[in-house]
Amino acid sequence: QVQLEESGGGSVQAGGSLRLSCAASGRTLSSYSMGWFRQTAGKEREFVAAIQASGRLSSYADFVQGRFTISRDNDKNMVTLQMTMLKAEDTAVYYCGANPNAYAHSSDSTDYNYWGRGTQVTVSS
Repeated sequence: QVQLEESGGGSVQAGGSLRLSCAASGRTLSSYSMGWFRQTAGKEREFVAAIQASGRLSSYADFVQGRFTISRDNDKNMVTLQMTMLKAEDTAVYYCGANPNAYAHSSDSTDYNYWGRGTQVTVSS
């Protein structure tokens, strides 16, 4: 069992930055690929970024357009999402997920077995 907890959300103005963190407990994250997704009210969870267990390969949603960076520190059992040049449309609850396929960097939320409770990001224009 993996417990995930997101932090780092908040309210920023458009153009600002936030750094989200996902801390794991229960098991080491080194055997899981990890992903960040986001969700707004009435919509399905949307892929943002994912990274292999090794950290070697990552993938991003098209809307990221070079603004976000996913990284991980397996020694600290943590994954981060650095977000820059935030836009109002980035407003959402952001979730991290753990995928038991260590080699994946999947955009499919059904591949992720464990989820945190989310952290709210609000970007004002």
